[in-house]
Amino acid sequence: MTRTLESPLHMRRDGLDPVGELALARDGEGVVRVETPFGLPAYLVLRHEDVRAVLADPARFSSALTPMPGAAALDAGERERLRAGQLIGFDPPEHTRLRRMLTAEFTVRRMRRLEPRIEEIVRTCLDDLERAGRPADLVAHFALPVPSLVICELLGVPYADRAGFQERSARMVDASLPPEEQAAARREDRDYMAGLVARAQADPGEDLLGMLVREHGDDLTTDELIGIASLLLLAGHETTANMLALGTLALLRHPAQLALIREEPERIEPAVEELLRWLSIVQALPPRTTTTDVELAGHTIPANSLVICSTPAANRDRAFIDSPDTLDLARGAAGHVAFGHGVHHCLGAPLARMELRLAFPALLRRFPGLALADPDERLGFRAFSIVYGLDALRVTW
Repeated sequence: MTRTLESPLHMRRDGLDPVGELALARDGEGVVRVETPFGLPAYLVLRHEDVRAVLADPARFSSALTPMPGAAALDAGERERLRAGQLIGFDPPEHTRLRRMLTAEFTVRRMRRLEPRIEEIVRTCLDDLERAGRPADLVAHFALPVPSLVICELLGVPYADRAGFQERSARMVDASLPPEEQAAARREDRDYMAGLVARAQADPGEDLLGMLVREHGDDLTTDELIGIASLLLLAGHETTANMLALGTLALLRHPAQLALIREEPERIEPAVEELLRWLSIVQALPPRTTTTDVELAGHTIPANSLVICSTPAANRDRAFIDSPDTLDLARGAAGHVAFGHGVHHCLGAPLARMELRLAFPALLRRFPGLALADPDERLGFRAFSIVYGLDALRVTW
């Protein structure tokens, strides 16, 4: 059951924009006290420079000390099992040990080998969108299936299971759900992944999970394999799907910007960076816990305090970029924190960038008359999701 609660400051939006209150807090205090959806007090860090400082300093801002959502509903043994392999929940050197087993699979060079297959998947999903007829839901027929197919093939997850893992993923990132429901979703996800890992251990294939079993089976426990697979599956489709949906909405609301990448497709790489910055779909980066008293933006944050970094506020900081509230696809926005920063910088960033770089131009080429089918007031934004997005986006052409 969804709770009736007020959206926390760092998750408040006005359509595609963060609320003005967030900008006022950033330009004023810089760090403010807030309460998380789970009732825990936290310090919200808002300025670009300060966010990067937090993310670059795992010694003072620890991921390992931060409790996972719904942890209170779990016993100690279950907490450890669910935490195993979750890179975002560890500090160096444990984080380094886990990450180096995956880094080679997510290099730009390795991702380029996937480009022909991703192009094929994009074409297939565009065919499905066209067959659905006008108006059609872009989320159901394009934005969600493209990254889901890609990550399923990469990991070795049966695409036929997509309805189940998409539903569990949506529950795991829904901050409005009680901790018990989030914990239940994590249990279900772990049980599903345990079955996949067992099959990979019995007969490792050529996919990423098979590679981990063959090359690192002696270095990773079964629980760690399950955790790594769970994290990659969740991150691999949830974020890119919402970027494709919200990015399309942003382009349709800014026709001059849309025309720029339709008429000059070579501009797509800086355009993707600007969309990542401007939309900042990850509402806040995974929380940290201070290991000592810390001075930040003129404030003292005590030891053992929860710290949350606001991605939308940091990426729209005037101290970081000129005219931050303007969508300008020509500028590229280097230095944004949409993928985080430091040791926890998103491992899958090269894959996400490639999917976006291929999908947006293909969509605009196939449907030159693409337009919204519904007025703005009928759009259903996922206000309480840790990954901001849309329930649906009906389009016509």
